[in-house]
Amino acid sequence: MIRLAITIFCSLVVNITMAQELPKILSQKTNYLPDFSYAGYHLGESKLPENEGKIINAVDFGVKANDNLDDSKALLKALQAANAVDGNVILQLPAGRIILSDILYIERSNFVLRGTGSNEKGTEIYCPRPMMYLKDPESLAELREYLTSFDKRQCETENNIDLPFSQYAWSGGFIWTQIPNERVKSYLDKYEPEPNVLAKVSSGKMGEFIINVSQLNNLKVGDIVELQLFNKDGENGEIIKDLYQGAKVKPGSHHWKFPKLPIVRQQVEIAKIYGSKITLKTPLTISIKPSYQAQLVEWKHLNEVGIEHLRFTFPDIPRVAHHVEPGNNAIFLTRLFNSWVKNVKITNADSGILAEEVSNVTVQDIITDGPHLSHYTVTLGGVHNVLVKNLKIHNKAIHPLSFNTFSTKNVYQNCEIFEDALLDQHSGANHQNLFDNITVHITADKNNSFYLFGGGGADYWKPSHGPFSTFWNLNVQVSNPDQAKPVLLYGMKDGAFARIIGVHGNTKFEIKYDVDPYIEFLNTEIEKIPSLYEYQLKKRLE
Repeated sequence: MIRLAITIFCSLVVNITMAQELPKILSQKTNYLPDFSYAGYHLGESKLPENEGKIINAVDFGVKANDNLDDSKALLKALQAANAVDGNVILQLPAGRIILSDILYIERSNFVLRGTGSNEKGTEIYCPRPMMYLKDPESLAELREYLTSFDKRQCETENNIDLPFSQYAWSGGFIWTQIPNERVKSYLDKYEPEPNVLAKVSSGKMGEFIINVSQLNNLKVGDIVELQLFNKDGENGEIIKDLYQGAKVKPGSHHWKFPKLPIVRQQVEIAKIYGSKITLKTPLTISIKPSYQAQLVEWKHLNEVGIEHLRFTFPDIPRVAHHVEPGNNAIFLTRLFNSWVKNVKITNADSGILAEEVSNVTVQDIITDGPHLSHYTVTLGGVHNVLVKNLKIHNKAIHPLSFNTFSTKNVYQNCEIFEDALLDQHSGANHQNLFDNITVHITADKNNSFYLFGGGGADYWKPSHGPFSTFWNLNVQVSNPDQAKPVLLYGMKDGAFARIIGVHGNTKFEIKYDVDPYIEFLNTEIEKIPSLYEYQLKKRLE
């Protein structure tokens, strides 16, 4: 009888596990859940390529690993030779330590910078001194003027610090993708260019693909363009109310002080054109109304650029203060579409990988480590549909995972934070981003609580995020759990209508998150759907 009872009990446990219901938000129409499956290389529909093309070996141009001599000039010669190749080209770096003390600008499509691996036997790019000792990059001239014009300073009276911001606090990298002479980020109205307008957009519905247009100008199927929405109506502009869906938040002044600056933007591919209707390949993040004066404009960018199989090492220099970082930044991605970074390890960086004005890019299999306190690891600012997958963060960072200004429909998937975990949403009209199947390691404070949900950024760009930012299957591992009472996870004070589904771990949790979050499956792992991104992608492709 005892054996029979045990068998019946075990059978019940198995059946209960197998019968776990799915989160209700997947089927509800009243609680909107964005489709995040369009993030990544080629909308998530293609694997990252094992790129074929003409191989340019850096050693043929004087790059010699492990000789303790600077390789910058030889690397620039090898890059110049690669740029002269028509079609797909691979700049192949040798195994061993290469010393780099200048910026390598990748300025062409169909280009791969490839090492021999990110492990100890692979390719190491060693940067002995930060970018502050280099000639000022021309593309950051506007940023430098902005920082000085507004006297942007880091002031910490308790530490006797009153220092100007560095131009490299959130920009720049020793490997830098760009379109020459193309502005990447808006800082000053007087430099706002006249865009090449390809169509005026009057309407479209959030989550759908069709927009109504007029005044078409040489627009064709297959074009990659930027959709821009504006607030030209001041502090009470209709788009501000619609962007935050009526949430009880207080938008900062940058939402109306720069009427020439698009407040919402998406880089999109044109799928169909029929009369006054255009079908996009990706869904809208916000419904479009005539008052937004929306438009499709030309967007200059690079395609099929890859950076892979290498590691970056920086000296562990003393850290002075936040925002005054000297520029030990590994990779700066700008103006990219359908591109990737994979299998890269970064040690002692101020910022590992920074991104601005890129779309449908995959960053995967990244490790950051070292004793140096970083500003960012892999951060997403002003980007759309970017997938960061399998990022392991072993170092301490101010913003370990961060969705920054203007970031939309981006995904951190299967990432893990081992030190000082923080899930940051950094203000600036960012909305509809996904933390997917993330694992964090934390130590609860004396009140049995932990500041996990960060809301960084300046007051003039508050609130911390717009509607429908999502946390899915968040695994929280507490080093000192008190099983007698739940750990309180807190930090967010002004994030609108977040979706928090499946927070679980090695103890019980409570959540404090403002404003008006949707919370489901608290203290329950989502076993059937560990990744929302993968679930939505599979469903879409089927």
